[in-house]
Amino acid sequence: MAAMASSTFFFFLLCLTVTAKKTYIVHMKHQDKPLSFETHNDWYSSSLQSLTATPAESLLYSYNAAFHGFAASLDPEQAEALSKSDSVLGVYEDTVYNLHTTRTPQFLGLDAESGLWAGHNTQQLEQASRDVIIGVLDTGVWPESKSFDDSGMPEVPAKWRGECESAPDFNPKFCNRKLIGARSFSKGYRMASGGGGIYKKPGEIQSPRDKDGHGTHTASTAAGSHVANASLLGYASGTARGMATHARVAAYKVCWETGCFGSDILAGMERAIEDGVDVLSLSLGGGSAPYFRDTIAIGAFTAMEKGIFVSCSAGNSGPTKATLANVAPWIMTVGAGTLDRDFPAYAVLGNKIRYNGVSLYSGRGMGKNPVGLVYSKGNSSGSNLCLTGSLDPALVRGKVVLCDRGTTARVEKGAVVRDAGGVGMILANTEASGEELVADSHLLPAVAVGRKVGDLIREYARSEPNPTAALVFGGTVLDIKPSPVVAAFSSRGPNMVTPQILKPDVIGPGVNILAAWSEAIGPTGLAKDSRKTMFNIMSGTSMSCPHISGLAALIKAAHPEWSPSAIKSALMTTAYTQDNTNSTLRDAADGSLSNPWAHGAGHVDPQKALSPGLVYDISTEEYITFLCSLGYTVDHVKTIVKRPNITCSTKFKDPGELNYPSFSVLFGGKRVVRYTRELTNVGPARSIYKVTVNGPSTVGISVRPKTLIFRSVGEKKRYTVTFVAKRGTSPMAKPEFGSIVWGNAQNQVKSPVSFSWSLM
Repeated sequence: MAAMASSTFFFFLLCLTVTAKKTYIVHMKHQDKPLSFETHNDWYSSSLQSLTATPAESLLYSYNAAFHGFAASLDPEQAEALSKSDSVLGVYEDTVYNLHTTRTPQFLGLDAESGLWAGHNTQQLEQASRDVIIGVLDTGVWPESKSFDDSGMPEVPAKWRGECESAPDFNPKFCNRKLIGARSFSKGYRMASGGGGIYKKPGEIQSPRDKDGHGTHTASTAAGSHVANASLLGYASGTARGMATHARVAAYKVCWETGCFGSDILAGMERAIEDGVDVLSLSLGGGSAPYFRDTIAIGAFTAMEKGIFVSCSAGNSGPTKATLANVAPWIMTVGAGTLDRDFPAYAVLGNKIRYNGVSLYSGRGMGKNPVGLVYSKGNSSGSNLCLTGSLDPALVRGKVVLCDRGTTARVEKGAVVRDAGGVGMILANTEASGEELVADSHLLPAVAVGRKVGDLIREYARSEPNPTAALVFGGTVLDIKPSPVVAAFSSRGPNMVTPQILKPDVIGPGVNILAAWSEAIGPTGLAKDSRKTMFNIMSGTSMSCPHISGLAALIKAAHPEWSPSAIKSALMTTAYTQDNTNSTLRDAADGSLSNPWAHGAGHVDPQKALSPGLVYDISTEEYITFLCSLGYTVDHVKTIVKRPNITCSTKFKDPGELNYPSFSVLFGGKRVVRYTRELTNVGPARSIYKVTVNGPSTVGISVRPKTLIFRSVGEKKRYTVTFVAKRGTSPMAKPEFGSIVWGNAQNQVKSPVSFSWSLM
């Protein structure tokens, strides 16, 4: 009996040990490796030997490029003990990041035959882009998609060092001259899912194959080949293509069922850097954190140092202010806007009023005869939101159900209505989502409407004794005005990590985007959706990010000598802030005028970005000076920079002194803020630019000199801008916005400016 009690206690302790283990990312002093160890990996394993009986199993990843250190499975006591070592700079618990879940090329002007790249045509640009490789960190790839067809593609660039890994459901032969790499990274995910491979969830095969759809969608948006007659079940029919149709794609699967773990992301970034990618695209993110605690920012810094452009989604937490992700200045932070294409649908009520909405429903319609309309009926408190189990079949069978948007996925609400016997759904926005309409491929006839229309339909359903409705579907409509409009879901500034850096940087197309899809899952992503489609329409900053990744690849092809910051500058300073009605960009949340906290420098314009005239370039040393200005310890700066000899002897008085293509002026207790910027001439020799400033009445703006003369290509010129807050302006004054433009007959090099008197 005692032996049994003893073994039970031992088993209890063992369970405690297993359940208490977590993944930690350990930052090491790279240069401290003793000569007795042949590799850093050997040293890291040895560091774990004194802490755990199974160091080989505990060591998940060893990082050398994107980060100096390793990821290990440890309990909190072991992590604490490790942090006390002199060779350890920091020990951080693994972070979970989330995905920020065709007409685009034409809308962006990429189908034009000439004038795209000064002195060259589209064909020449496409040819140049064959040497550019885009690495996509996401949910993997569906390699059989026609978007990854390699017809007409030359041999893989000689610089490529990557590979396609083998898995039970993934043959390396699926890769070709278009899809040149596919890898997966799951140790962090598996550890979090219950202690490594032994406890791996059934069905989650370690493989680059995309079972979610998101990764295939983003990869094909960035660089998908031309595919004729593409559509989502008949919607958005036409030729689908990515931004850089001749660039190569490498897929790095770092996202799994429960999210994207920082340790896996860092491993994916490290491998992509070593493989030889030119552009990194990450449509994922978490909350904002100091850069030394931000896995993506740390990996992106190394990528930038090696000349790799990094594009990340800004997040889908708008229109709430200060909700941005991925705000490091060496990252391109991308918000979302609409296209000039829509998918109209209509709700016709019993009072004969027809309300406009949108839908991607493609099955049999309801017919023209109205049926009963139900809203918030029954005893369940969640029936207005159509939550699972909240609808009474006796009340909704054979009727259209009005559901409030929020809490659960939009398509999930339709499934709940269908399962309860409803024949249709009107999905009505609330104040949180405002007037923004996102079309979905619903499982039953369904129409999404904005808040104002939603309120009118709610009132009708409540007040009418026998309310009825019929739903009508209008297919695909082009040339929608106004467009683009800033998506309400697109995350907003100000930047809370570094308020002196204006974010987001730009917006790109991110609403109702058609791109390739995984055939392992239906278009709604719901388990009960048995439909299969080669293309899907999705919305999110996840969709806008790969647009910019693909455009960066085109600029890299046109200007291979440009740094990532020069490419970013070109995309920012040529962005536009007027829609197709020649009015200032609007915000879908409430129809009001947008501002740089929502749209950054504006909506990307690839034609102009290829020939921007001037660029704001930033060296690695300048970024280090910036980091030293943030009040971080030297060890924290070393975490990001990965150089042993950092002393921070040089720093800016104000982080806003970084040579950034936009300005974020934070007065705080000061009345005067002065910044000097440097412009590099990438246009013709003997170019003259004059400055124009635009700002609120509460701020005086002066620029010296007012004219810049560039005698040669590559010449650099400085200017100083002084911002003076008018006396008597309240510290609680609302933020204001303006711009600084250097222009001539050929180019307008525009920088947005935000003015804040206090942090928030």
